[in-house]
Amino acid sequence: MTTVGVPAGWPATEEEARAVQDALRGRVVLDEPGPPPGTGRVAGVDVAYDDERDLVAAAAVVLDAATLEVVAEATAVGRVSFPYVPGLLAFREIPTVGAALDALPGPPDLVVCDGYGLAHPRRFGLASHLGVLTGLPTVGVAKNPFTFTHDDPAPARGGSSPLLAGTEEVGRALRTRDGVKPVFVSVGHRVSLDNALAHTLALSPRYRLPETTRRADALCRRALREAVGPRGAGDARDASTRRAPAS
Repeated sequence: MTTVGVPAGWPATEEEARAVQDALRGRVVLDEPGPPPGTGRVAGVDVAYDDERDLVAAAAVVLDAATLEVVAEATAVGRVSFPYVPGLLAFREIPTVGAALDALPGPPDLVVCDGYGLAHPRRFGLASHLGVLTGLPTVGVAKNPFTFTHDDPAPARGGSSPLLAGTEEVGRALRTRDGVKPVFVSVGHRVSLDNALAHTLALSPRYRLPETTRRADALCRRALREAVGPRGAGDARDASTRRAPAS
């Protein structure tokens, strides 16, 4: 497990964080298809918080895209690096998520984030931010649509409908299981939306959420329990209960 400090020069205010978003947003690459679905190595990243101790644990779990077997994993724990502000949650998570990715034996071909990419009020959610900083292809797969609108997708697995900000398509609502509520897929960096959907389906053969997210969620919870020790383990709370829709 890697221990992470707050990076030197990391934004400390909302104004500073938004300025960083504005500076980095233009570096998002939208004209690359990304790796072919079902090939290579795909990483899932997720975080868990213990707010009382001001701790955040991140996990990166790499799966073989063809078999969905785990081939590598890494964790990192550090101090929460930014206040809780909807729309700026990447600034709380990226230092530890980046450290977990750096601790892997090699870079993955794709990173799937439990959050958003372009489907973000400032069109620069966690998946886009992480992709720009690492240079890796990234996809955001979220559990809810935030304030964006969508028609209900067809009830069968694979049904999708545009996720809209007015008339702008910022992602898709995607049905990963028959009759189960959709997930919300958006491009992060260096991946097309069609391929982002195909990757999400390939990674979700049995459950609503991709296996990358499920495995990373379990691992970051375990890492947080280990970091706080047996006396504090009961207070460790999953980040997904704290993350606002605009991560």
